Amino acid sequence: MDAATSTSAGAYDALLAAAKALCDDFAAKADSQTIVSHFSRDATAFEHGSPTFASFLGREFKGRDGVTEYFGLLQRFLEFANMSFSEYFVDERQGRVSVKGKASFTWLSTGVSWDEVFTYVLDFVDEDGGWKVSRYQVWADTGALYLARLGQRAQDISSF
Repeated sequence: MDAATSTSAGAYDALLAAAKALCDDFAAKADSQTIVSHFSRDATAFEHGSPTFASFLGREFKGRDGVTEYFGLLQRFLEFANMSFSEYFVDERQGRVSVKGKASFTWLSTGVSWDEVFTYVLDFVDEDGGWKVSRYQVWADTGALYLARLGQRAQDISSF
């Protein structure tokens, strides 16, 4: 059964709890096995942006192996601190949760850090009796990420 057809009582609370569990585990820097356990077998992960900025941007990672690869690339290139999530919006008819996050990120090879606000859109399916993420999308500050990769910070670039 997909989330769009689910009309069970308590779907709102269950979707919110599932989204918060993923976000809490991610913010707590849980191991990849714990993170991936929140995803369905056929899940996709997609972070919007140009793949020329970073190898994990602008391409779809498919299945649990793909999701594992995506999060592995994040760990390879980025470190984060003080991650928090707020403003959860639950659409129980669509089985979707949107959430705002914020954190300080560092591009590991250059050591350049930046603060950013980002958004997740999480689509869920009922799999094996629980809500699992079937589609994970991220919108973030890819400009700051790209500059950090080049060893620069946005505040150091002269304005036009």
